[in-house]
Amino acid sequence: MDGINGLALARALHVLGVVIWIGGVAFVTLVLLPACAEEPEPSRALALFERLEHRFAPLARWSVALAGLSGLWLLHVTGAAWRFSGPLAQWWMYGMVGVWSVFALMLYVLEPFVLRTRLAALAHAHPVATLARVQRLHRVLLLVSLVVLGGAVAGSHGGLLA
Repeated sequence: MDGINGLALARALHVLGVVIWIGGVAFVTLVLLPACAEEPEPSRALALFERLEHRFAPLARWSVALAGLSGLWLLHVTGAAWRFSGPLAQWWMYGMVGVWSVFALMLYVLEPFVLRTRLAALAHAHPVATLARVQRLHRVLLLVSLVVLGGAVAGSHGGLLA
């Protein structure tokens, strides 16, 4: 990538990855999980959630990878690594890395190797409580993601203690 065009492309790819990723989290949190919770039969609710989540998982993995790789590239080409050198004045940089790390850990390690079998066992034993736990986790992840996203947009444009 050369000059301004390469930088613009990297930023566009980064924003695209984040929009798909966090938009997906918002959809699951605000639409899918509440719809599943309204299902009177808990086993059907969990089956619906698993079926739709399974279809979204590859897109989530792709978008998280795109956001991470483009973010690293942007740090490199803009020389913005200095933003990590001070105290937390640019807290949103730490926030972006932290949120990305949590989702990457969940999508690439915990979900395929731990959560898939553990969640299935919990859902079989306690379907309503398991769905409620998943919904609470998604709400927290969405809230933190949106706070960091807002901070990142404002901070990258000179606001919020940038």
